[in-house]
Amino acid sequence: MKDSVLVVNSGSSSIKYQLVDPAAGVAIASGLVERIGEPDGRITQRHGDREGEHRGAIADHAEGLRLAFAMFTEAGLDLHRAGIAAVGHRVVHGGEVFYRPTVITDEVLAEIARLSSLAPLHNPANVIGIVGAMRELPNVPHVAVFDTAFFHTLPAPARTYAIDAEVARAHGVRRYGFHGTSHEYVSGQVAQFLGRDPGELNQIVLHLGNGASASAIAGGVAVDTSMGLTPLEGLVMGTRSGDIDPGIVMHLRRSADLDIDALDELLNRRSGLKGLSGVNDFRELRRLIDSGDESATLAYDVYIHRLRKYIGAYLVTLGRVDTITFTAGVGENAADVRADALAGLEGLGIEVDPARNGAKEHVARVISTDASRVTVLVVPTDEELAIARASAALVGV
Repeated sequence: MKDSVLVVNSGSSSIKYQLVDPAAGVAIASGLVERIGEPDGRITQRHGDREGEHRGAIADHAEGLRLAFAMFTEAGLDLHRAGIAAVGHRVVHGGEVFYRPTVITDEVLAEIARLSSLAPLHNPANVIGIVGAMRELPNVPHVAVFDTAFFHTLPAPARTYAIDAEVARAHGVRRYGFHGTSHEYVSGQVAQFLGRDPGELNQIVLHLGNGASASAIAGGVAVDTSMGLTPLEGLVMGTRSGDIDPGIVMHLRRSADLDIDALDELLNRRSGLKGLSGVNDFRELRRLIDSGDESATLAYDVYIHRLRKYIGAYLVTLGRVDTITFTAGVGENAADVRADALAGLEGLGIEVDPARNGAKEHVARVISTDASRVTVLVVPTDEELAIARASAALVGV
């Protein structure tokens, strides 16, 4: 277990965690704490071929981590004595302050908390997870790896909103981008898979999960991305609207008397695929479409329409595109999404091979035809491994 890294991803009511061997690129153990603060809390855990489960009320994140550590000990893996080199924490928003992996001090933790105004759904939960993990492992370095870091390189025209410049400066209003850990990892995997130098590739990466984002990467450097000040901007997502006319917010405030919290709930949790069809799971959406459900069909068509708009925009932004890569839950598993997103683009040198696209393989693979000028790929993402490796590199492992 020596030189392993514990990766913690703390959400508002859950904690995902993995013990990772960053050198070997494998997860030694993993677990999920769910429904924190509810009477029907649950922890599921895997260590090798051993699986464990805990059911019952979990008062808070600190108790969730304490119970998870106890379960590991019962399974023969004492994390307090496992030789963990670092604990890597996923932190959603780094603002303009953090754009590389950072060892967490009291000052860093306070700044992450202060940035909660930019990510009220995420950073507070990240802070709670950090505090709980530091309590369990006080003598191990803790490292924050920021979702926004990879997009720190966005050029001024791509990161700037056309609003009053003084207001923007005073309140940190700019485009930050998210899912950066995934976009950086996947673009690096593409270059490795193709045996190419990342510096010579222009790439479009499509991270399509319940949250979804697109990026344009030139020579290994991010030059545009679909998410902005928050993860709400951009593509249609499971429960988030993505791009809308900002005037809709004012209209609903005036005509429907929706306050800020109600608008936040509407756009983040009751929009996207769920808002249009009632479901946000793509498997369920496909079942509804196959049954003739018109709302589900429209939801899918809107999703694909927005996705194609971003692909087209990034083809222009990059000028020359070498690869288009699909990743994350939907991107890796929904062959119909991949086919429909790139349908009819043969004139732009993009041709998807139906047989390759339809193959049920969970490995990095090419799905374009041999004649396609643009190589289209599916590459599984592994944000936990990326966080583990960044943390290990920072502490000198």
